[in-house]
Amino acid sequence: MGITIKTAEEIEKMRVAGRLAAEVLEVIAAHVQPGVSTLELDRICHDHIVNVQKAIPAPLNYRGFPKSICTSVNQVVCHGIPGEKRLKKGDIINIDITVIKDGYHGDTSKMFSVGQPSVLAKRLMDVTQQALWVGIKQARPGYRLGDIGHTIQTFVEARHYSVVREYCGHGIGREFHEDPQVLHYGRPGTGIELLPGMCFTIEPMVNAGKQQVKLKPDGWTVVTKDRSLSAQYEHTILVTEEGSEVLTLRREEHARIAKSK
Repeated sequence: MGITIKTAEEIEKMRVAGRLAAEVLEVIAAHVQPGVSTLELDRICHDHIVNVQKAIPAPLNYRGFPKSICTSVNQVVCHGIPGEKRLKKGDIINIDITVIKDGYHGDTSKMFSVGQPSVLAKRLMDVTQQALWVGIKQARPGYRLGDIGHTIQTFVEARHYSVVREYCGHGIGREFHEDPQVLHYGRPGTGIELLPGMCFTIEPMVNAGKQQVKLKPDGWTVVTKDRSLSAQYEHTILVTEEGSEVLTLRREEHARIAKSK
């Protein structure tokens, strides 16, 4: 599959899907509390997507994935499957939402802390979120994919964390995963040139320890090999004539965008 340049009509549908995905993260925030199970979080998100948004949770049955969202707790890097395990104070959790509306996908994730996080966990989450935004700033026409990856890698490693190499961002639109792959490491000035109308996700996974990960026997859940904490933030991005537009922006982030302009 080649890289697709989205038409104006497709971009508008991507905006709608992106807004809906962001809304799910806003809705679930109040439910991330000690004692709740990740299965219950999945149920709440599923019901909101299907019954309120009249949309489709993209992960459900995608290549056999059994739930509607991904819930990755503590040392889980990505693709955690919701289950009966209950969250406890001090946990950190990434909730990853992908919504399909009118045939187009919006994909986003963020970290939540359950109660007060440890100093280490809070710093890891803050650095990961900042890494996402420094990457987004490189998503401009004429720049290259390697510029995004290099900027993220440099930012993270300067703060003594590590970037996961095996999983990356991706093109998105009518398909959940399209070309190109968007690495979170690399060399500046390399990779494809960014053009207006490209849509892709940027979703750095950052480990407090070493970068190595392993896949659990369920075939989905990825954990840090050294059991260190991991964090991830994700947005769906549209490259515009002037720079980029974050299609999955949450209300809490509007001030960040205004401040950066």
